[in-house]
Amino acid sequence: MDIATLRAQAPDHWNKACAIRVLALDAVAAANSGHSGMPMGMADVATVLFQNHLKFDATNPDWPDRDRFILSAGHGSMLLYALLHLTGYADMTLEQLKNFRQWGAITAGHPEYGHAKGIETTTGPLGQGIANAVGFAMAEESLRARWGSKVQDHYTWVIAGDGCLMEGISQEAIGLAGKHQLSRLIVLWDDNGITIDGRVDLSCVTDQKARFAASGWDVFECDGHDPADIDRALSAAKASPRPAMVACKTHIALGSSAQDTSKGHGALTDAKLIADTRAVYGWEHGPFVIPAEIKAAWEAIGTRGVEARKEWETRLASLSPAKQAEFKRIFARDVPAKLGVAIRKLKKEAVETQAKLATRAASEMVLKAVNPVLGETIGGSADLTGSNNTKTADLGTFEPGNRKGRYVYYGIREHGMAAAMNGMALHGGVRPYSGTFMCFTDYARPAMRLSALMGIPVVYVMTHDSIGLGEDGPTHQPVEHLAISRATPNTLVFRPADLTETAEAWEIALNQKTMPSVLSLSRQNLPAVRKANTARNLSAQGAYVLAEADGKRQVILIATGSEMEIALKARDLLQANGIGTRVVSMPCMELFAQQEESYRKRVLPAGPVRVGVEAAVRAGGWDRWLLGERAKKSAFVGMEGFGASAPAPELYQQFGITAENVAAQASALL
Repeated sequence: MDIATLRAQAPDHWNKACAIRVLALDAVAAANSGHSGMPMGMADVATVLFQNHLKFDATNPDWPDRDRFILSAGHGSMLLYALLHLTGYADMTLEQLKNFRQWGAITAGHPEYGHAKGIETTTGPLGQGIANAVGFAMAEESLRARWGSKVQDHYTWVIAGDGCLMEGISQEAIGLAGKHQLSRLIVLWDDNGITIDGRVDLSCVTDQKARFAASGWDVFECDGHDPADIDRALSAAKASPRPAMVACKTHIALGSSAQDTSKGHGALTDAKLIADTRAVYGWEHGPFVIPAEIKAAWEAIGTRGVEARKEWETRLASLSPAKQAEFKRIFARDVPAKLGVAIRKLKKEAVETQAKLATRAASEMVLKAVNPVLGETIGGSADLTGSNNTKTADLGTFEPGNRKGRYVYYGIREHGMAAAMNGMALHGGVRPYSGTFMCFTDYARPAMRLSALMGIPVVYVMTHDSIGLGEDGPTHQPVEHLAISRATPNTLVFRPADLTETAEAWEIALNQKTMPSVLSLSRQNLPAVRKANTARNLSAQGAYVLAEADGKRQVILIATGSEMEIALKARDLLQANGIGTRVVSMPCMELFAQQEESYRKRVLPAGPVRVGVEAAVRAGGWDRWLLGERAKKSAFVGMEGFGASAPAPELYQQFGITAENVAAQASALL
């Protein structure tokens, strides 16, 4: 449908959609940075979705039974920010739009979970959003089976572009969704035929509709600028018994001189282009000005779900007090007191039996104790169930015929698995964990990074964690992977030495609310190293004295995981020669770094020589503990966490990466 016809036939729709378009143009122009074309092209689809189909309440953004809307094509973030502002989300003010991509604004260059209400997940790395959405839909299916449709009954909607569908993770995601017949998952494909380099056919000839159909999806099409046709296709998709893809044929940068060109993908900031585009739209208002009647119409859309939300609250209130409390607990990510009881019981048994077993087997023993206590856990593995030891007998299999099942066979889809777990955790009400070989964190890495960036408590069970896996050879023997995970901000990396430490690691991981955990577990059997039982979780300190020196302390051996028995044997040899040797177990460097300096000095006092023992490369934190608190005579100017959305000079200033700070740090050491 051409613009003139659309304006004439659907003036109300046109005005609402144009409010999205001009806000995107104005914000990108103000920032001199961003992506204008996608919001301009998908504004009609988004308007129909929010007005006619999306179940949400802008006055109560965290309502657990809302539909989830995910902008997988996160570079078009102004589409989402404009929608949140127009529909009346309190925190998405006009001032925030005016400060798009600036320091301190919630309107980051790509949508970031936690910055603003209505942003369900962090997107931008292409393909992550559509893969997250599979996890959202799986969580909804699981919760609907457990709680009934009166408590959980909603859809997950995704806007994805050509770039999302080219990324390999998209195939992992759509294959998984098709297998599980996730009928509440609907992907709206922005079929505009343009990428940064030019037309899509420069690099891709894939028939995307056929690909989705071959993966078990129902496929629909519409004119992405005709509101009636869009509404028809979205209605059909909702009625589909399988996951649905709607191919929305659109024009990128609609109405501008950059329409249908690669230029239209990026920032349209030329004043004449913007003025000419506004004229084509018939938009006679200044930058960031939305007429009151159009804003009111959008705000009415934002409150359309109020009654549905109130009805849901009534249904929730009709549950027994115990069930209401349990529902609130799982969405608050709280754990019951019974978890601590189960862990302490297992630790006591571990010390009494002194069993020699692989920590992957120890992890399975922990899960056998934990899964009956935490009914919200959903486990899984990337085709390595028997090797990762992630399935316990009580879970059952999650599949179309058994939505109450709590174990997912992800297949050889490490990346898709990790991203789906992110979606589950973000949806709320479930606590996902899954496993693969530690070497294959390489495949899952982009999604693991986003777990940390978003601050969500996903648990990664990574087994076969060293050269100890043996015969499979160096292709499967991780040596750098511990360092990679330890180098990732906001991540806890555990390498337990026996069943006791494994139980403690799981207890810590399951108590997290804002941080993912990586469990590095052995294939080979290991002796028990904790000889005395304590109710206290020693691993929560990150490191502790496992064996004290006899006589004058001259050596401190620091070890993790499977190398703990090597360190203890070395201590025996040293002590036999009259060399007093302390052995420190360091199951989690990140937690040790969080301890008070006084505690760290007690564990690693100055004076004795220090030797680290770990079957992995030295990088990733070892130098700090080997050099000791004497490292205070050195400094580092750089990054300790993730970045932020703002112009580069501002970022360097805010993060202290300046000549002045370098000079000050050097002077302070003198």
